[in-house]
Amino acid sequence: MKRKIEFASHPANLSSVRNLVRQFAMDAQLPDAQVELIVLGVDEACANIIRHVYGAETRLIGLSCEQLETGLRFRLRDYGEQGREPAQWCGRALESIQPGGLGLHLIRSAFDHVDYRPKRNGMELVLTKYFKRG
Repeated sequence: MKRKIEFASHPANLSSVRNLVRQFAMDAQLPDAQVELIVLGVDEACANIIRHVYGAETRLIGLSCEQLETGLRFRLRDYGEQGREPAQWCGRALESIQPGGLGLHLIRSAFDHVDYRPKRNGMELVLTKYFKRG
């Protein structure tokens, strides 16, 4: 099973993205708590692209959702200028009490594997969640 969409980098579009990701994860019969964490992680990754990559400029974001034998994979593709290398990105310290800066922590806790792949024009973020079936 695979779904692909492209959407404009505007916060108003995130509700539709969340609904798509939620339905996709529910179709894979994941527990509700896992579904919501996946939705939150993809939403945060999209919000990071909108805020930190594109800023006020409206551009395209691509989202691919894929069910694998071993789990779910989400690919987010942007076409912006990246600045620092992904290895240099970090959220704020968890002990620090202040708003913001927890997005990367959230994404990393929602997915088993987070891979930033620089492209000639932009970045592809690959988020993988493995099935934990008993």
